[in-house]
Amino acid sequence: MKRPIFFLLLLLSFSLLAQKSPEKLSYHLIKTDAQGKLLPWYDNDPGKSYDHIVNIVWKFWDNMRTDLNGLPYHMNHQVWKKDHNDSRGIGGDQIQMALSSWRLLYAYSGDERLLNNMQFMTDYYLSHSLSGAECKWKNLPYPYNLLIYSGIYDGDMVMGKGYTQPDKAGSFGYELINLYKITEKTVYLDAAIAIANTLSQKMEPGDNDHSPLPFRVNALTGKVGVMLIENKYEITYSYTSNWTGTMRLFTELIALGKGDTAEYKKSFQTLLDWMKQYPLKTNKWGPFFEDVGAWSDTQINAVTFAQYILENPELFEGGKESARRILDWVYQELGNPKWEKYGVAVVNEQTAYRVPGNSHTSRQGAVELLYASKTGDISAKDRGIRQLSWATYMVKEDGESTYPNGETWMTDGYGDFVRHYLRAMAAFPELSPSSQNHLVSSTSVIRRISYGKVKIQYDTFDKNSVEILHLSSKPISVLSGEVKLTEADTAVQHSSWNWKPLKEGGILKIEHQNETKINIQLIAKK
Repeated sequence: MKRPIFFLLLLLSFSLLAQKSPEKLSYHLIKTDAQGKLLPWYDNDPGKSYDHIVNIVWKFWDNMRTDLNGLPYHMNHQVWKKDHNDSRGIGGDQIQMALSSWRLLYAYSGDERLLNNMQFMTDYYLSHSLSGAECKWKNLPYPYNLLIYSGIYDGDMVMGKGYTQPDKAGSFGYELINLYKITEKTVYLDAAIAIANTLSQKMEPGDNDHSPLPFRVNALTGKVGVMLIENKYEITYSYTSNWTGTMRLFTELIALGKGDTAEYKKSFQTLLDWMKQYPLKTNKWGPFFEDVGAWSDTQINAVTFAQYILENPELFEGGKESARRILDWVYQELGNPKWEKYGVAVVNEQTAYRVPGNSHTSRQGAVELLYASKTGDISAKDRGIRQLSWATYMVKEDGESTYPNGETWMTDGYGDFVRHYLRAMAAFPELSPSSQNHLVSSTSVIRRISYGKVKIQYDTFDKNSVEILHLSSKPISVLSGEVKLTEADTAVQHSSWNWKPLKEGGILKIEHQNETKINIQLIAKK
């Protein structure tokens, strides 16, 4: 009689041990705090973890192997394969997303290789992707390389040769302007103007079934893409709501006074009015991804617009409430409850592919933090941190950043990943490491920056700008050009700086006018 009892006790002990064993999420065992809430895998301190993640992800990209056609792997493929090459071309927004992330990461780190990669990608893409002057939709980049190793981008992954995606062109145009501001190379500005001209000329008011510009269009003929699905019904690619990049393109050119600014103002207003009248009211967010042929409402379109609303409150009456409704719609329509026991509200990619995503959940987290910074909503802040921490588990020790289903996408794991952590740090600078020095936000593009032990020096595109840095210790002085700025006791006013001490280090806020060059003295000169 003793042996059955012994075995029962043994089975019970194994069961209890199994219950206490941590669950594995992607590459790592899940870590939790005292309340059982998820922590990032690398370090319990989110600042240290997020910093580690963005750095190793960039290094993986920077060290990626070169293909036989002489191009880096990320210029040919959308999915990384360790032992062989993936058979698909690049993602539709792959280069644009990388430019977006690397620009922010450069200001954060000062790594010049980021600028080199940005210029290489842009120069190559401009010289190998644009629709010709004979096209009805001219001077727009094609989003896909149909013949993988041709080195030519000449069409759309679903529709084939000659088709382009105007929303991706608008996003690329916006990043071209940012690169122009960094480098002062007018070739980037000229290309952005050419893209803006075509998009502006093709702009229409739109309605519930047609956005002001179509999602897929034949650049040569002007025919909107149509596909027959299962020989039963047609899908017309006339709708998407991914227009924040295009709106930013227009507003940037208007601010610079470049191109046909009168037409850009009209086109911007057309897009803004349509976004308010339709997707903001209907939650019909529509497609984004290059590899999906069916209709799909995507989280990226919805939450990117929520971010735009929060960043441009002057354009939206009741903007905070509108942004909150968008974020809540995502949880209702695309929420994934699998990790709720760890206090994490994970989100799925889109209605046509209800799979949790690293880029999508980190985007949700970054915008929750932006919302929290604008409203003081503590629950949104906690939710955003958990979401970003969950997404860190998708990153391997060597920087390979993998989708939860096992594929390492050049978009979701890199360009559309790193920027969400940096935007989170901009919303709450304490989410960067307290033992280091980093610029986490600026109202102007950072053209050059260097981090030294004695001083930090940077140059902004605009003479009037506000920067926020998280520093390990209070600086001795701040110079704007040759002028020593005064230290303000509370809020920064005009040309001055303010120091907000934290438990470790603190937050430096600088406002400067009529000058682009800033010098922060960290320690006394010997």
